[in-house]
This record gives sequence, C-alpha cells and structure tokens, in this order.
Amino acid sequence: MSAVSLLVVGLGNLPFPLTRHSVGHLIVDALALRLGVSMTTDRTIGGYSAHTAIPLGETLASMTLYKPKPLMNVTGSAVVSALRKTVKSPSAMVVIHDSLSHRPKTISPKYGGSANGHNGVRSLISALGGEMDFHRLRIGIGRDGGDVAEYVLGELSFEEKQFWRDSGRGVDLVLKEIEKIASRTLS
Repeated sequence: MSAVSLLVVGLGNLPFPLTRHSVGHLIVDALALRLGVSMTTDRTIGGYSAHTAIPLGETLASMTLYKPKPLMNVTGSAVVSALRKTVKSPSAMVVIHDSLSHRPKTISPKYGGSANGHNGVRSLISALGGEMDFHRLRIGIGRDGGDVAEYVLGELSFEEKQFWRDSGRGVDLVLKEIEKIASRTLS
C-alpha cells in the first residue's frame, strides 16, 4: 500500500457556526467524527487540528484535519502556518470552502486557479505568495437575489446540515474526492 500525507483545511468563521460561509468548518468537524479523532486547539498553527492515518482505496493517507481560528477573510497566514508544520507542499493540501456558484449539497473539485471572488481563498493565495497549486473542494451553497454577505452568514438549511454531518451522504462524497486527490498526489 502506498502512503501519502494530506492537510485537509475547512474554511469558516468560528463565531458563525452552521452558516453557509462556515460549511468548511462543519465538514472538517464531521470528518473528525467519522474518522474517530478529536479536534484540539493547536496554538502553534492558530486553530484546531486532528491527525489520523486511514486507508483511502490503495493509498494509506496520513491526514491532518485543520480549522483555522482567524476569520475567513484573513485566514491565509494561519493556513500557511499549518501547511509548513505538516505537509509542506501546497499540492498536498485540500481546502474545503463554500461556493455561491454551485447548487447546495454539491461538491466541485478544483486544482489551482484563481480565488473566483472567494475572500478566504484570496487570503490563502496571498499568504502563499501567489501560489495557487492546491486542491479545493468547493461546497455548493447556491445564492439568492439578496445581499451576498447576509446570505453567506445565513444558517444552513436542515437538509444541508443533515447532508454534511458525520453520518451524511456529503461526507461520503468528500472522502471519495479526498481519495481521488490522494491517488493523484502519488502519481
């Protein structure tokens, strides 16, 4: 069995749990529950982390789950600190974040590319010195016709919360995408 190390980062705002903008935090918490690990405070990387080793298909993944403490729009330096302490290479990092451009309860994987207006991703790219070669799982939250800031800080629907919880289908989909990333990382 081949081995790979991954840093899985969930973007969000700790003061606003269960909101659309914090869906990355929700998913990392659900992954921790599913994998049987506890998120603990790690002051050296400015957030909460957990570490585990799990088989993903034919790959053994040494996985660090991470939720940064800083607010979404200024999260870049904390994520880079976690990256440097764990996997070192941005190509071994998976960032999970909300996406207004995708329907709720969907995942759109992406490698590299611009922030597409997402301030948390923009902060990360800036902290990486313009480096964009990392994996992203864009989690669809949809959008309405109203104020975007108000919308993203609105609470997820009951159905979305159930979908992304540790026993929900969404976590199965996230793990499948992480498995694909792990196998590509070895190639």
